[in-house]
Amino acid sequence: MGILAKGEWHADPIAHDFAAALEYDSIQNWLSTDDSAGPTGEGGFKAEADRYHLYVSSACPFAHRALIYRNLKGLAPYITVSSVNPKRYPDGWDFSDGFDDPINGWEFLRQAFVTAKSDFTGRVTVPVLWDKQRNTMVNCESGEIIQMFDTAFSELTGDQSRFRPPELSQEIDALNEFIQDNINAGVYKCGFAKAQSDYDQAFGALFSALDAMETRLSKQRYLHGLSITETDWRLFTTLVRFDPVYYVHFKTNKYRIEDYPNLSNYFRDLYQQPGVAETIDIEETKLHYYYTHDFINPTRFVPQGPALDWSRPHNRERFTPAANETTVG
Repeated sequence: MGILAKGEWHADPIAHDFAAALEYDSIQNWLSTDDSAGPTGEGGFKAEADRYHLYVSSACPFAHRALIYRNLKGLAPYITVSSVNPKRYPDGWDFSDGFDDPINGWEFLRQAFVTAKSDFTGRVTVPVLWDKQRNTMVNCESGEIIQMFDTAFSELTGDQSRFRPPELSQEIDALNEFIQDNINAGVYKCGFAKAQSDYDQAFGALFSALDAMETRLSKQRYLHGLSITETDWRLFTTLVRFDPVYYVHFKTNKYRIEDYPNLSNYFRDLYQQPGVAETIDIEETKLHYYYTHDFINPTRFVPQGPALDWSRPHNRERFTPAANETTVG
């Protein structure tokens, strides 16, 4: 995976022997109900209709978070979206093979980064939240984008629900960090390990964390109780990809998610929430991983399976005291 270094693209940063020494840039502005600045970045990004565009790949679990929030928070009428090519070539995420950029007409996603900061240094990643009015990037950090989507457009949508209730913010942050380190990033630590010992350590941490989630979900419907929170969606996008991709491609093959009674039912509960299933394209996801990571899969053959049925009933209602109780935080 290449990087931008002072605005110039390097497809193989290791070959240039400078990547580890670079200080990476960060573009982390925040949408707000007015023009005020957020926790980082600058102000001037008011939540308005048809002002912002979301660049994603539905194959990427981090971009997938933003797609889910765009649907569940009713933001589709307000924020446009387009996808990069799931096949990531040496020049990075691009708009080719039938994928295009309807907003700026770019050939490569890296053009968004150097448009926002001409000497940008860092990875070119999805999602990217783009301001069509100011012609600049708002943010490219998925965790921050979903927090903005959770609250910034409330006045436009009338949706006052929260996937991040203030009273749970510390618990959410703590569990987010555990899941990110051991599960969200854990599958990549297994797949990209450069030594058997590194793989073994990551493999053990991954399944220890999945076992912990299985135990936690044996006692409550969602990770923080009766309501879906941000942490559930952060975990969900890794679970989606686990059986069809990570189990084989990243050699995370101790158990499938399907082999965990509570995790598998919990996963289907989230999958069956209105608006979620249409954010998932498993064939595009498999194409990305099995084609792009030719150092893992040199033939670039894409598996036909596995057969998946996520519409089957789940048993998670047993934790809900009242049948009409909302499942959104």
